Amino acid sequence: MIIFSATLATETNTFGPLPTGLEAFKQRGFYPAGTHPDEMQFFAGPLWAARQRAKGRDWVLKEGLVAAAMPSGITTRHAYETLRDQILEDLRAAMPVDIVLLGLHGAMVADGYDDCEGDLIGRVREIVGKDVIIGVELDPHCHLTRAKTEVADIVVLYKEYPHTDVLDRAYELVDLCVAKFEKRINPAHAVFDCKQIAMMHTTRDPMRGFVDKIKAMEGRDGILSISIAHGFPWGDVPDMGTRVLVYTDANVEKAAELARELGQEIIGFRDRLNPGYPDVDEALDQGVAHGEYPVVLADSADNAGGGAPSDSTFVLRRVLERGMRKVAIGPLWDPVAVQICFEAGEGARLPLRIGGKVGPVSGDPVDATWTVHKLRANTFMTGLSDTKAPMGDSALIECDGVYVVINSNRTQAFGTDLFTQFGLDLAQMQIVVVKSSQHFYASYSKIAKKVIYVESPGTVTQDLKSLPFKKIRLPKWPF
Repeated sequence: MIIFSATLATETNTFGPLPTGLEAFKQRGFYPAGTHPDEMQFFAGPLWAARQRAKGRDWVLKEGLVAAAMPSGITTRHAYETLRDQILEDLRAAMPVDIVLLGLHGAMVADGYDDCEGDLIGRVREIVGKDVIIGVELDPHCHLTRAKTEVADIVVLYKEYPHTDVLDRAYELVDLCVAKFEKRINPAHAVFDCKQIAMMHTTRDPMRGFVDKIKAMEGRDGILSISIAHGFPWGDVPDMGTRVLVYTDANVEKAAELARELGQEIIGFRDRLNPGYPDVDEALDQGVAHGEYPVVLADSADNAGGGAPSDSTFVLRRVLERGMRKVAIGPLWDPVAVQICFEAGEGARLPLRIGGKVGPVSGDPVDATWTVHKLRANTFMTGLSDTKAPMGDSALIECDGVYVVINSNRTQAFGTDLFTQFGLDLAQMQIVVVKSSQHFYASYSKIAKKVIYVESPGTVTQDLKSLPFKKIRLPKWPF
């Protein structure tokens, strides 16, 4: 059995101010065919899972390009077509193959392509023909289009948000594809459109119980796989929204019935999904008043993982104006300020302008006198599913008891080592502000006495009705 695997992944905020070019992929994760390192990369779960499953078996794994970029604005046509064509070239060189495994995101939009993954899967099918099995792993914050589900044989989405199950779902995908190749199963699928969009944190009910329920259903009564596409609210494409995808063994009617049943259940509890988003001052008030620390505030609207610049100053400015102490904030993307800190050196105290670089969604820059406490070159923090998130050159700076981690590689907050690798003891902080929507929770919930999701201004705003959508199909709750 010959397997080919490749990855092309980014999440596109079509309202984001920063275009996604080739350099964004080379900065986050770029491995030409055959150069994938000996550790899993976040969106290369299928490749890594196939490597592990192949051990001790007579499988041949041929590895193509692995390329992933931090979520941002629309991908340039040049970047998408260059990377797509390289994967297709790698596939042609690998032919003949029995199975193709693709690690994709599902919400990638490029200039001229509303559905990059659907385009790529379709071109893969043209190369391999109708009999080769195509398996695809997607992020649940995807646009689950027919171009994906009708052309691929099996599509599996992560179930957890935070995405702590990337490798588990990759193993599931590999096993299902191999079972189909060996004719042990004959997958039949159905999709139900919930005609809504909502963010679904799986760390609490109702989604916690719902995910546990669907996981218990898999592998029983002919049910092969159940995936929930949460959808990506900040992608203005026709198929944006929440959908349920069910695979059964050769029973499309059962798949359709179950997908509809589960979709109706999601519709029934959608009003309970929102955790509540106080504004900046109200969130700070709640944090201080809680009495047990640290309290973690999620600056969701400036989440680089949703395509935001990660350089907004709205929360930082209010913290300084209110004279707060024992506050940690990060990561704030400011390569210029980082470079200045490296020039000044550890221990330096200097006037520094930070943040507010990209545009109105970033707020105004903050001018203050900062002390450079710690510098780290080419550093990483712990990401999800035992992967590493590159931060680039980074610095811990402080002004009157307010500590900020500034970095040169735009990324969201994942692990607590975002701060602790600089020697900052989070147990001594009252407030910890993370630029992330939910992925931070896997790590920070272990140290937080309370978590507050903040409605600050920014690219990843929770006020979806304020965004100038033009392409999405209506009606779609909450519109």
